[in-house]
Amino acid sequence: MMHLKKFLMMRTSRMVASMAATGALLMGGPLACGSASDGASEKTHTEANSSSDMTDSATLSAEAVTIAGFAVDTARRLPWRSVVQVPGRLQLDPEAFETIGSITEGRITHVTVRVGDRVRAGQGLVFIHSHEIMDARSGLRSASAVVDAAEAERTLAISAAERAQRLFDSKAMSRAELDRAVVARTVAVSAHARAVSDRDRAAALVEHLAGNGPLPAGADEHDVIIRTPIGGVVTSRIAQPGTVVLPGMALLTVGDPTRLQLEMHVPENAALGISAGHPVRYAVTDAPGSRYDAVVWRVAPTVDSLTRTIQVIARPKGERGGRAESFVQAEVRGEQRDAVVQVPASAVVAFDGDTVVFKAEQRGGGLFLQAVRVRVGRRTTEHVEVLAGVDQAMSVLSRGAAIAKAELLRGRGGGGAGEH
Repeated sequence: MMHLKKFLMMRTSRMVASMAATGALLMGGPLACGSASDGASEKTHTEANSSSDMTDSATLSAEAVTIAGFAVDTARRLPWRSVVQVPGRLQLDPEAFETIGSITEGRITHVTVRVGDRVRAGQGLVFIHSHEIMDARSGLRSASAVVDAAEAERTLAISAAERAQRLFDSKAMSRAELDRAVVARTVAVSAHARAVSDRDRAAALVEHLAGNGPLPAGADEHDVIIRTPIGGVVTSRIAQPGTVVLPGMALLTVGDPTRLQLEMHVPENAALGISAGHPVRYAVTDAPGSRYDAVVWRVAPTVDSLTRTIQVIARPKGERGGRAESFVQAEVRGEQRDAVVQVPASAVVAFDGDTVVFKAEQRGGGLFLQAVRVRVGRRTTEHVEVLAGVDQAMSVLSRGAAIAKAELLRGRGGGGAGEH
């Protein structure tokens, strides 16, 4: 055991002595001066950094620019407009559709349209078998007969009064007989006017129940014809053949599909700066690549007690996207605030762990692109606020940033990016 301890102590002493000698050599050797080796090391480090910087830029030929479809925009200092992003729903303008109800009591015999059918104003949509139309047509026939009789009586009374006047003028009739003839004429004319009025009222009732003109195909004289007062598209249908209906019951809804409104529910804290007239941009959920414009038309004066949101209604302008009941993603833009440097949202990308834009310089027909690290603030789907890294009027790549990023990364992988 004693021999083992001595052996270990002697070995440890030799190792310490060896390390001390090596340290002295390093401290006193040529590496301490560092002229050649340190210069080489510094040069290598500088070249590495320079190589890394060079891979953050690339020069693209005119042909490559054309193929990639690059577009260049300018960083601008503009007033920032606050934006609230909310889901929304397109719906028919309440002023552009009509709920059509029953005007009589009876049983539905025919429904001539389905949801989605386009109709014209005055078209018969629902036929209802009803005793009211039977009574109305009977009343019209009676009133017409009374008018015919009254017209004959009026013609006779007018003729008698004229003859009496001639006889009185020739001293062949007394004044009393002339007066009786004039009164009879007045009574006959009044009776005819009353009969015409009754006939017109009966005709108006028939027209109200069945409409003007010949009966539509499939209808008969015992059917009340429910017609649409406006042209458009059938948006809902409740009426079914065989159903018994009462006056006022809803049967169909017809609306103008080109007149839409956008309904949004904005959180109450985000709706403070929104008022009528503010612009809205929206995209239909099924086609997010296309954007459309609208204008805030009405902001509800109260907050929904359950959702704590405020209803905002906007009306599309210009080209309309989507159909009624389509869901959309909308941006409601508030008041313009302080001026800030802005670039298109498509110009800002993530690159090698940083947020960058690609500075673009025209070189002949090609482009020199350089990744510029930036610090960004507020964002919308169209613009990004740049807090640092981009100066006003700097040209940046606004379309094709993803392609430029791939090109620079490819250049890094190949040891540098050159002209392509």
